[in-house]
Order: sequence, then C-alpha cells, then structure tokens
Amino acid sequence: MVLRWEIRIALSLALFIRTGMILYGVWQDKTSIVKFTDVDYTVFTDAAEYVTEGLSPYNRSTYRYTPILAWMLQPNTFISPLFGKLIFVIFDVLCGYFIYVMMMAEQTGESRSLLCASVWLFNPLPIAVSSRGNAESIMAFLVLFSLRLFQQNRIILGALIYALSVHVKIYPLTYCFALYLYYSRDVDLSQGRKRLWLCRDNALLVLVASLTFVILTGSCYQKYGWDFLQETYLYHIIRRDIRHNFSVYFYMLYLTANSPYSAAIGIAAFLPQLILIILCSWKYYKDPPMALFLNTFIFVTFNKVCTSQYFLWYLCLLPLILPSLRMSFKKGLTLTAVWLLGQGIWMLPAYYLEFEGMNSFIWIWVAGILFFLINIAVIAAIMDSYVYTPWGQIYQKSE
Repeated sequence: MVLRWEIRIALSLALFIRTGMILYGVWQDKTSIVKFTDVDYTVFTDAAEYVTEGLSPYNRSTYRYTPILAWMLQPNTFISPLFGKLIFVIFDVLCGYFIYVMMMAEQTGESRSLLCASVWLFNPLPIAVSSRGNAESIMAFLVLFSLRLFQQNRIILGALIYALSVHVKIYPLTYCFALYLYYSRDVDLSQGRKRLWLCRDNALLVLVASLTFVILTGSCYQKYGWDFLQETYLYHIIRRDIRHNFSVYFYMLYLTANSPYSAAIGIAAFLPQLILIILCSWKYYKDPPMALFLNTFIFVTFNKVCTSQYFLWYLCLLPLILPSLRMSFKKGLTLTAVWLLGQGIWMLPAYYLEFEGMNSFIWIWVAGILFFLINIAVIAAIMDSYVYTPWGQIYQKSE
C-alpha cells in the first residue's frame, strides 16, 4: 500500500528519536557511572564474538537466547558496536508500521490508524528499551508480522513467522490455542462437529507451525547440542529468579530458594496462567488481537519473573485493540496513570535495596502485590469495555 505523508513523517520522526537516543547513550556510557546500554547488549555482543570465531554463543555465560540473535549481531564485532542497536530500533519502528497497516486494513480510518501507530512509535518505554540495546523489538515485530499475515488469511506464511517467534522466545506459545480456534471458525457446528475438531485451516496452521519449529530447533540442537536446549528453553521453564522483580511470586520464591519443594512451587505457578489463558482464548478467539493481548497481559502479570521489558510483549498489541474499546479518554488516562504509579511505588524500595543496600525486600513484595492488583484491575476494565468487531473479514481466502 502507498503510505500517506502523515505516517511517513511519524515513522521518520520515530526513527530519528531512537537514533538520537543511541547517540546519547554513547555519551552517557562514557561519562556516567550509571550506564545507558542494557547489560544484555553486552551479553549479545560477546556471544556474537564467539560465533565469529567459530565457537558456540553459549560459551558466554548468561546467554540464554536463540543462536539466531548472535548470528544477526556478528557485525557488532567488525563494523560497529552500535550495529545491533540500530537493528533493534529499525524493528521497533517497523512495529509501528505494521500497526498502522493493520488498522488501515480494518478500515479504521487514516487519523485513528495513525493515532494507534503513534501509541507505539512515541511510547517512551519501547523507545528506551530498543535504543538501550534490548532485543524485545524483534519479538514485537515477529508477533505483529504474523498477525498481519493471519489478517490477510495467509496461513502458511503466518504459521512460519509464528513458529519463528516461538523459537526466538517461548512466550508466544500462549497464542496457539486462540489461533487454532480462530481457524476453526468455518467448522459447521450444525452438523454436530466440535469447535476443537481439525479442519483444513487449523490443520494447516498446526502442521506448518509445528514443522517449522521442529526444523529450527532441530538445526540449532544439531549445531550446539544440549547447551542450546538448556539455555534457550529449559532454563526459562524451570527458572526461579530470586532477584527482585515485579512478580507477585518474587518474595515467596526468594524465601523458598533452598526448600526441597522450590521446584514444585515454581511449576505450580504456571497453573493460574494456563487456566486463564485457555479461558480467554475460548472467549475471544474470534478477535485474535484481543485474544493475544489478553493472553500476553495475563502471562506477564502472573509470571514467576516480571521485568519492565516484559511489558512490551503486550504493549505492542494494545494499539490493535484500542478501536474495540468503548472507554472514555478520562478513564483510559486514569488507568494508565495508576499503572505507571504502581511501577513507581515498586521502584522506590527497589532503589533503596539496589543502590543504598537497605533490606527492603518486604516492601518490594508489598509493592509487587499492589502492582499485581493494579494489573488485574486494568485487565478487568479492558474486558469490560471491549466490544467485539470482526477482524480480518475483508480478505478472501488466499491459501
């Protein structure tokens, strides 16, 4: 599609702001004790250097990502250490492009589509995260790209990109049930068939996505062996992070770190996520952006570990559902302010723990509970104000 000048200016300005932040970060890293660059970016770069030497990226301790990321960032070592940051901000801006395109395809209108894209493009959180060298923009891009393909009913390509997103980071696996049900929409229930039964579309989705994931994972396993499986997948499943974070489970996991039941406690924490994700998938599958947004929001809110970068997982989907929310601007602004306030309250005792050495664990936990309740209230308000609008109906079947 031909982009109007308004969105071109918005995309250009968003890229300019992020590039400026990268250059500012170079200055801050040289002049300040508090570094601008995300510590994970150093891990990515070190892993990429190992790859350029023909070694495993997992030789770098704490590298717990797909080797694809290390392969992508090899130019960090021989072109510029800023190469990866530029890649991340480009993916970040492309997310805004996909939001705009999907909104326009749903006939939302030029001004509202531009507004929805701007909610992402000029959000300080994704701007800061991508320019500091965090790779979450790649995940947002893959999720939005797959949604765009599904919107066009391009099941095979959509399944390929979706499988790639699960390979890169496992959390999009929470979308599989909603997508399966969405592609069961043509099942003739009047003939006694069940929504869960296989039909052409959902069978194609399952087959292509599963085969793609197996090929990607099998290829990486063949090259890097058990280290790949352990660091990329198993670590995140059995992980019990006792460092302070937003998770409501943080203090419990901290206190039970040496308990013989700690592993069981960690696994049990998945149950609320699983139950709620299944229920939301069943209720909202006809509108994939809404289903995926709620599933991601729930997954992050109830997760054993929750940091600020996780918020991007659902914030990239938020613009897609805004036209379906019958919520006043005042209420939306209030919910946003309360959500931000919850983070600020948590950050105060976290600051005293990390920078002043105070034993503020109990206050971090209390603040985490408050933020958890705020998130629940936000989710409930969004569900309450949601009005179903058909999604992807304007495209004819093309596969």
